[in-house]
Formats: sequence, C-alpha cells, structure tokens
Amino acid sequence: MNTSSAGPSSKSKAGSSQPSETSFKRKRGTFQKELQHMMYGFGDGPNPLPESVALVEDIAMEYITDLVHKAQDIGSKRGKLSVEDFLYLIRKDLPKLNRCTELLSMNEELKQARKVFESDEEKLRKVFESDEEKLRKVFEADEEN
Repeated sequence: MNTSSAGPSSKSKAGSSQPSETSFKRKRGTFQKELQHMMYGFGDGPNPLPESVALVEDIAMEYITDLVHKAQDIGSKRGKLSVEDFLYLIRKDLPKLNRCTELLSMNEELKQARKVFESDEEKLRKVFESDEEKLRKVFEADEEN
C-alpha cells in the first residue's frame, strides 16, 4: 500500500493541460499601474510597495491562467471556447457571476448604442449631403442671374 506513488500521479494528470512553471514565461509588471490604482482604491497607500504589487499581480495572473485553462478544457469538448465556459466555471461564486453578467449586458447595450449612433450618423451625413447639394444648386442659379 504505497499511497505516496498514487498522489503525484493523480496530481500530474489533473494538471496535464497546464504548462509547467518553467515553460510558462510572462512579462512581469504588465498590470502594475492598474493594480497600484486598484490597491489604492481598496485602502492601500497612493504608492504601494513594488513587492506588494508584484505579489498581487502574481496571484491575479495565476488565477486568470488557471481559469482560462479550465475553460479551454471545457470548451475543447465542444470544439470552441465561449463566454459560457467562463460563466460555468464561476457559477458558484455569485458576486463574480453577477458582476460578469452585468458587464456582459452593459457590453451588449454599448454595442447597440454604437450601432444606433453609427446609423444615425450615416442618416445625418446623407441629409447634410443632400442639403449641401441643394444649397450648391441655389448658389449656382443665383450666380447665373
């Protein structure tokens, strides 16, 4: 009954879809400014320690990377990755789920507003072009007289 050999083999199977620590290299400090602002907003000083920012960034990147890998595993069963894969993963964390659905609905509203704005802008452009053409004809007729 050697239980120590069963532990690592099951652990390696669970993390097989994720790259090893050595094969995954990322640029540090990518979100440094954003994290400094967020940390200040949550009560840290205006200039948090660089070590604190680096630690928060490492934790956030690890969480995001893990979430993306899990979503890829779920999406690979269907052949594509979708937003629903992420929503499925956070379904038990209601604050995150509610915030994600709120942001997704706001994103849809913004898309609709842009579409309406672009179509209204196009209509206005056509109206102005036709008005401009009418004015040009009036000025040309006035110059002829």
